Amino acid sequence: MMFSYNFVHLIETHADTLAAALEKKVMSSPSTTSFRTMPSHELRYRVFEIYRHLGEWLLGKNQKEIEQRYREIGARRAQQNIPVAEVIQAIVLTKENLWEFLKSEAMVDRAPELLGELEVLQMLEQFFDRAIYFAAVGYQDVAEQLRPQRREAVARVHVRAL
Repeated sequence: MMFSYNFVHLIETHADTLAAALEKKVMSSPSTTSFRTMPSHELRYRVFEIYRHLGEWLLGKNQKEIEQRYREIGARRAQQNIPVAEVIQAIVLTKENLWEFLKSEAMVDRAPELLGELEVLQMLEQFFDRAIYFAAVGYQDVAEQLRPQRREAVARVHVRAL
């Protein structure tokens, strides 16, 4: 499989700029308002880590590792009371942020490299699609665990009210 290491290297070397841009987008988006309640550095650090080591995530990580990482992220967001839709939107914004960067860096006259770049883009799409799924699964796992506790708390309040 043809793979454009230069393309991935470009992303990895601009990880800090990409993470800062994403943090700004998520914190200002009307569809991710709950993220404003979490520690400001947390989102930036998590995204920087993905962008900085993108080659490893695309080539070196298997589905189990992606599942583990995004279940943890989904679970953390559930504990922070971030709605699952906002979790998903933040991942989508992460992908869109990357696409915007890649489009701004692309050069039209690089036809021989086009196939390799398209393969990278396809791998990126697959990676973020899996990330969306596993973050939602992790979120749901914790939400289901918390549901009985919440029912008990509501029942106690109801009994007191009687």
